[in-house]
Amino acid sequence: MDSRKLRYFAVTARLGSFSRAAEELRVAQPALSRRIREIEDELGQPLFSRHGRGVRLTPFGASVLQKAEEIEHLIGSIRQEARQHYPLQGKVALGLPPAAALRIGPPLAARIREAYPHVVLSLRDGVSSLIQEWLIGGRIDLGVTYNATPVDGLETMPVLRERAVLVGPPTDATADGADEPIRLRDIAGLPLIMPSLPHNNRRVLEDAAARHEVRLVIRTEVDSVALTKAMVRDGQGYTILSHASVEDEVRRGELSRRVIDSPPVFADLSLVATKAALSEPLKRHVAFELRRLLIELCEAGAWPEASLLASKTAMP
Repeated sequence: MDSRKLRYFAVTARLGSFSRAAEELRVAQPALSRRIREIEDELGQPLFSRHGRGVRLTPFGASVLQKAEEIEHLIGSIRQEARQHYPLQGKVALGLPPAAALRIGPPLAARIREAYPHVVLSLRDGVSSLIQEWLIGGRIDLGVTYNATPVDGLETMPVLRERAVLVGPPTDATADGADEPIRLRDIAGLPLIMPSLPHNNRRVLEDAAARHEVRLVIRTEVDSVALTKAMVRDGQGYTILSHASVEDEVRRGELSRRVIDSPPVFADLSLVATKAALSEPLKRHVAFELRRLLIELCEAGAWPEASLLASKTAMP
């Protein structure tokens, strides 16, 4: 049991509704229900009794709520004391890939502003290979990259794994088999719009194609994700991106999406930093908040089709 699960429980108890609690916490309702069940399984007792209009606390749940609120207050007091006596201040530059920036940037900025009011967060977006160059050159302090390549002097911690998908124009959504996975060999011959090498996603795709003797047809090289999506939407070709990067466009009917299978192609999202950056308390704390945010987004179901990756590194 951890403090996040206890907070989920406490908010649900106060609002008396899983749906309202999920909205308040900004998590998917199934994910919230799963966390509450995990607490109940761990304690061996039900915390809520369900009824048509929501939930109410059991007598045992009321006792747990009191203790959960005490723990929540204690943690808040510890954090407040730490900020007052050891205030972190300064500027941290963070590089984000365009496909993930909209999911990471706003909630991270809000979190840093609340936890460290004297810290200025500078956000830059760029392709993953460029973010690694920025890190090596000292232009940014921390980075988030897809399919990071090992680079001397950089610490890499994989956090999330997504399935790569073939992205097509909206008309493909109504075609036969539109909801079925597509085999990698069936992509051969399709006109692809892909970033130029050494873009990390292009490299991973080329490696997978070579291993399975699939010949890709790269019709156009475009390093801008937004421009690539616009060209695909206009019917100029197809592209391959991470699942979550086209979630909004697919929901609006602007693009179609098919999961790549046989073999699957993955997009691994990693936190990357120099050892020097992680030796500084300020940057280490921001890295910790960033990693915690990614984990919470995944566990809450707010990062579609993503799964957590175990990391063997100690960062952060």
